[in-house]
Amino acid sequence: MGAVSADRTDRTPKQDRSRATRQRLLESAVACLAERGWAGSTVTVVAEHAGVSRGAAQHHFPTREDLFTAAVEYVAEERSTALRALFPQGVVQDRRAAVSALVDLYTGPLFRAALHLWVAASDEEQLRPRVTELEARVGRETHRIAVDLLGVDESAPGVRETVQGLLDMARGLGLANLLTDDRSRRERVVTHWAGLLDDVLGGTSTD
Repeated sequence: MGAVSADRTDRTPKQDRSRATRQRLLESAVACLAERGWAGSTVTVVAEHAGVSRGAAQHHFPTREDLFTAAVEYVAEERSTALRALFPQGVVQDRRAAVSALVDLYTGPLFRAALHLWVAASDEEQLRPRVTELEARVGRETHRIAVDLLGVDESAPGVRETVQGLLDMARGLGLANLLTDDRSRRERVVTHWAGLLDDVLGGTSTD
């Protein structure tokens, strides 16, 4: 019994270290992709940024494509969790707050990293289907979050298209923010869109 217990005790720290190493690699991959783009973000660069060996990086992620698709997916899930945590009750009465939070999804390092991944996927046949599938999944999750926060009924005519239009607008604002700090104009646009949503979606609440 003592040997079994010691073995379990020994495994647990190793598993914890392995999870910590994997998380550092994912976070470093996103940071490198956002800062250096696809061409400058090799496995070696990411490993150095994370403070781990190249061998350790390849143990967790055998290929470069494995590493970067997993990294963007990981942070996307983290951002979705953080967004839901901002509004634990679900429906947000202040639609401007909901619109602002959704727009914020597209103005941080995750969006920069994802954009570099999209560009790379347009040229990399091996990467393209994985990124396409990932983006479709992230898009569906973001749409569900938007519907929940806005408290709307998608069975009502035009509601689904209105919510999707909001997300497309948010993505456009994220693109505009890539080259310059677009915060001031973005805040005015967010306020205007929140008013439009109140007009269009006001009678479609799920409550």
